[in-house]
Amino acid sequence: MTTAIAPSKTAPGIDVDQLLRMYRRMLMIRLFEEKVNELYTRALMPGLAHLYNGEEAVAVGVCEALKPDDYITSTHRGHGHCLAKGAALDRMFAELLGKEAGYCKGKGGSMHIADPDTGNLGANAIVCGSAGIATGAAFTAKRLKTGQVAVCFFGDGAMGQGLLYEVMNMAALWKLPVIYLCENNLYGEYTKSSETLAGDILTRAAGFGIEGQSVDGQDVRKVYATAKEVVDRVRRGAGPAFLVCNTYRFLGHHVGDVNREYYRSKQEEQLWKTERDPLKLMADWLTSEQLADRTRLDRMHAEVTSEIEKAVEFAVSAPYPSVDKVAQDVYA
Repeated sequence: MTTAIAPSKTAPGIDVDQLLRMYRRMLMIRLFEEKVNELYTRALMPGLAHLYNGEEAVAVGVCEALKPDDYITSTHRGHGHCLAKGAALDRMFAELLGKEAGYCKGKGGSMHIADPDTGNLGANAIVCGSAGIATGAAFTAKRLKTGQVAVCFFGDGAMGQGLLYEVMNMAALWKLPVIYLCENNLYGEYTKSSETLAGDILTRAAGFGIEGQSVDGQDVRKVYATAKEVVDRVRRGAGPAFLVCNTYRFLGHHVGDVNREYYRSKQEEQLWKTERDPLKLMADWLTSEQLADRTRLDRMHAEVTSEIEKAVEFAVSAPYPSVDKVAQDVYA
């Protein structure tokens, strides 16, 4: 355990404990997703999952800039957002396995996990499906003067959805405390974004008078610094903001998307994994700045691995919902 409280000289405004917490949270998301993939291949998990490997710095950097009661809405690729906002490993795995101990009592599954206690208003299987929910949460926060901020995560594929532009217009008119955050991972399912999106994504919000910024989504320190600035501005009443985090998913669109060479090359994937892995970038920086050594990072890896194994054991042994509860808490 570090006792450092003073800010790091090489990361002004961020203390060493915070830097290590962000690295640990990214590591937890990566190892969680690797375990999810294992559960799927062993036929222990029903349905599909869309893994967040490679994009960890976005969720962690942004959620680190939020308060516990701030809101987020998530996507079909939502495990990273849920964990970054504070979801528990055991209840996450329980939900994926359809168990009653899960966040939605086993009825939501991978793409519909919600945890209101941590401000997570839910993942959503519909592309851009949560944009209205996040905007509504921001409207409530402004109306009730709670000081809360809402962050709406979505992928670059959502830039083709009309709902996004409708709520951006509304949020701009009413100066709502909402951040529309595009995780630009270069692909919409199996198609390059360059083949489906005309122009510069960043400029699209400008038509509504919404300030936009872009950031390297593989560098958690840059994501945090940018998100902190944007969140603080929105919280002060400046109105909505648009943030583009440029990132990359290391694996397929979903766990069953194994042979991807028909839409992107192995060389491209390997380049991102070796040179732009957010965990490696952060680990290398921590050690180069002598804020942590490899022994400490390896110990952290072992600790998180153990936590995940215990969480999986809990989920596997947990009971399924009883048959008489099949229609309980189901609204559509």
